[in-house]
Amino acid sequence: MTLIKLPQMEEDEIKKAIKSKHICRIAFIEDDYPYISPFQYVYLDGQLYFHFTDYGKKKKILMNNNNVCISIEHFADDLSQYFFISMQGKLLLVEDSVEKEHVLKKMVENAKNEFSANFLSAHGFNKAKGWNAFKFENQIIYKFEEIGKTTALKSI
Repeated sequence: MTLIKLPQMEEDEIKKAIKSKHICRIAFIEDDYPYISPFQYVYLDGQLYFHFTDYGKKKKILMNNNNVCISIEHFADDLSQYFFISMQGKLLLVEDSVEKEHVLKKMVENAKNEFSANFLSAHGFNKAKGWNAFKFENQIIYKFEEIGKTTALKSI
């Protein structure tokens, strides 16, 4: 039997794929096992950004170890076309208020166009108030710094 290897994505394909999606999974390192959670992300100026609530398991894990693996994927319903990207790196706290506001505005803009207000609860906000409830002050934003290996494969 001949094994078929999936082709690797080119850098421009990776960027296009990341821009086309707004949900990923982040694997955090907790003790002996990974902890994986879905996240909305924003891709701005070649950088991935994430909003965190100021409570919960992910925040506690991140305080102890900011090494993560991010997974972004797409699968056609019939699996005729697909890609998956896995990137290793660190999440770094964004301190600059102008950068944070820019990220949050883009995140809300994307969400209003693509997601139900039900997803607001994942951000710690009341869904009944809609995406305008997403307040910009005192929010926690992390950006991804790629350090380790990136694996990006696609359908043939």
